[in-house]
Amino acid sequence: MPESEIIGDSVLYCGDCLDILPSLGNVDCVVTSPPYDNLREYGGYKFDYKSTIRSIAQIMDEGAVCVWVVGDQVVNGSETGTSFRHALEFIDAGLRLHDTMIYRKDSSPFPDATRYGQVFEYMFVLSKGKPKYIDLLRIRTKYYSNNQQSSQRGADGELKKMKYEKGKETKPMDNVWDISTGYNKSTKDLIAHQHPAIFPDKLAQMHVTSWCMADDICLDPFMGSGTTGVACVNLVRKFIGIEIERKYFDIACERITAAYAQGRLFG
Repeated sequence: MPESEIIGDSVLYCGDCLDILPSLGNVDCVVTSPPYDNLREYGGYKFDYKSTIRSIAQIMDEGAVCVWVVGDQVVNGSETGTSFRHALEFIDAGLRLHDTMIYRKDSSPFPDATRYGQVFEYMFVLSKGKPKYIDLLRIRTKYYSNNQQSSQRGADGELKKMKYEKGKETKPMDNVWDISTGYNKSTKDLIAHQHPAIFPDKLAQMHVTSWCMADDICLDPFMGSGTTGVACVNLVRKFIGIEIERKYFDIACERITAAYAQGRLFG
């Protein structure tokens, strides 16, 4: 049996997700970034993405959403295309590709003289059937500051005047998210920087808010330093985390314990 820790509404497992996933009940949401390609050395463990994706799809409840954050390694001068292989594998496993989003960083950590700075990763939003919960984050329109008028062209080609009431008009955010990354920017929890590939706090919070309602069960099968779990604590969601590397599991336990001790920020 894998080692497990129960911390508040969170259940954390130390072990291989392929061994643990079949023993779990259905989950309402998945927010994760798997160890794709060989961009980081990760304890020598191998990532069987096909088996993992199918195991995740099997335990997703009807209407559940999976956020899969991935990129591509450059090998012999060519990008691997791993991200697209993952997305297609999810589709083959019966999920819908609800949205293809971009997570854009504010710096390029590994500059390459032969291509433009690599500053983004894909965020594939996949659903089992129609998503049962959507709470799109919203921003003010450019007409927010004064009662300007705009226009919208109808099907007949005619322009119709539209007035934006100050303080009331917003729209959903675009599907490209700018997130600051790096030391003390991805997270203020300095212990998390002992992990080689930190999942930014803000990114996890935004996705948990968007696709997972209060008291739902959110899973991260590649928990790492526990960022998704911290977001779930703060946003009053139940959390299941799986991490194969013991030293990162311990970091996740410490961060999630601290989040409960500090009190939920948004609940």
